[in-house]
Amino acid sequence: MDGAELGGPDSGGPDTGGAESGGREPGDSWTAKVAGLDPSRANIARMSDYLLGGKDNFAADREFAESLMAIAPEVKTMAVDTRTFLERVVRFLVDQGVRQFLNVASGLPTRRNTHEVAQELAPDARVVYVDDDPVVLSHARALLARTPGTGVVKGSILRPAEMLADPEMLRLVDFRQPVGLLIPARLQYLPDSAEPYKCVAHVRDHLAPGSYLAVGHAVFDSRPELTGPIVELFRQIVTRADDVPRTREKVLRFFDGTELVEPGLVYIRQWRPETKESAARAQRVWIVGGVGRVP
Repeated sequence: MDGAELGGPDSGGPDTGGAESGGREPGDSWTAKVAGLDPSRANIARMSDYLLGGKDNFAADREFAESLMAIAPEVKTMAVDTRTFLERVVRFLVDQGVRQFLNVASGLPTRRNTHEVAQELAPDARVVYVDDDPVVLSHARALLARTPGTGVVKGSILRPAEMLADPEMLRLVDFRQPVGLLIPARLQYLPDSAEPYKCVAHVRDHLAPGSYLAVGHAVFDSRPELTGPIVELFRQIVTRADDVPRTREKVLRFFDGTELVEPGLVYIRQWRPETKESAARAQRVWIVGGVGRVP
């Protein structure tokens, strides 16, 4: 559950864009109101920062994280594992020749950020971070202001056309060339009624052949007893119309239109693990992840 912030959607279903709906995008009504900084209300990005040992969080974030760990103590490890999964994905994509990365719902800057991993291997790599949380944006812009080849865009996967047309995005990303689209910890917070499948497909269809889509997503297939307590807890900070967590099979739908690379959609510790021990303990981390290639 690392580095994602829903951004406060609170009502209505989405229009699907185009002239018939006045040009609105999938998920438009869900991002009409972006939450400002409210230190009294727990926030997923800041909670993740706390789980990762960071200092950019408030008492409400820490209290929420402690309540979550009381239900599932492994979530602290899961936050770290999500980061290391993302790092392995970035290294893999660099090996495939990808030099442009779009990190959606990037979360607060921490150690081994996407641009650090990519540019360590390929100094010419370019990375755009996208988020709609004001704290994330403030910290990211301050950190990356003097970092060549990186940019920060205020945006959401639920407003794909706006995100893709942002001037900073267009300054750094050439969509005629392969792009690595990274969504490591966002989609689990978005209900089907917000049309996240359509929003992801919109971005995928904008990518050049040879691009890749990487997704991480919490599922409860191996820990069904956690579903009720965790859903109830997250109702405090995330508005979901359906409140039905996705199974692995439903997460697979995000990869429609791509070719899954080996080992497919698996628990993130099983995705090209660096040690056998990590793979053996995979189901203790109930997050699945995968990478699909745009043909």
